Amino acid sequence: MKVNNKIVIVTGAGSGIGKSTAKHFAKHGATVVVSDINLENAEKVSQEIVTNGGKALPIKANVAKFEDVENLINTTVSEFDRLDVIVNNAGIGPHLLRTHESTLKDWDRVIAVNQTGVYYCMKVALTQFLKQGGGNIVNIASLAGLKASPNNISYSASKFAVVGMTKSAAMEYATKNIRVNAVCPGYTESALLNQLIEAKPEMDAILKSVIPMKRYGKADEIADAVVWLASDNTKFITGQTITLDGGTSL
Repeated sequence: MKVNNKIVIVTGAGSGIGKSTAKHFAKHGATVVVSDINLENAEKVSQEIVTNGGKALPIKANVAKFEDVENLINTTVSEFDRLDVIVNNAGIGPHLLRTHESTLKDWDRVIAVNQTGVYYCMKVALTQFLKQGGGNIVNIASLAGLKASPNNISYSASKFAVVGMTKSAAMEYATKNIRVNAVCPGYTESALLNQLIEAKPEMDAILKSVIPMKRYGKADEIADAVVWLASDNTKFITGQTITLDGGTSL
């Protein structure tokens, strides 16, 4: 995949899909800014990339804070003179409750990271892309942003929003050499899935029963799609949501 020498930011890159995505970019020759709210995790991933011959820079950022996002992107541009790709992966899950039982605190917390955080990153990155004449955004949405997801109101709302923001921005900047796409993973091996199954162990069998492939996705499989969308192999693709769900949406 053609991402060699690209400067790439991956948010939430300290674990899970973000970690796999950062490592995949580095494997294909990109320089990766490994961003996470947990600096220790970001440093570990960066060191792993460097140890394997790649290039990486860890930066701590809470995407729910606009000043952190500004610092993340400004530091990247200061260090490398440009930004080619940003992958908006940072996200958190809700407490699994029916809508009337959900809390205002939980709603505010999830929306702040999953929706507003993506907006902040898009806003600042797009400003930089317009200055330099192009760029690429890949947002991590979810199957929960395409189909009903009960007991999941804040997460579902945030991911539907990410899909909408992806499509809106793609239209706005299509003539500016800026592409905006999203991936929508289904049930994928991750901390969020572990959280769900730990809370309700019976969900493991239930979830696999609705996946035609009868297994969960792997973080590396999602990362492959992200790197592909960010590469020069997909120059005519924008405004799309690529669903990776083992057939669940069928």
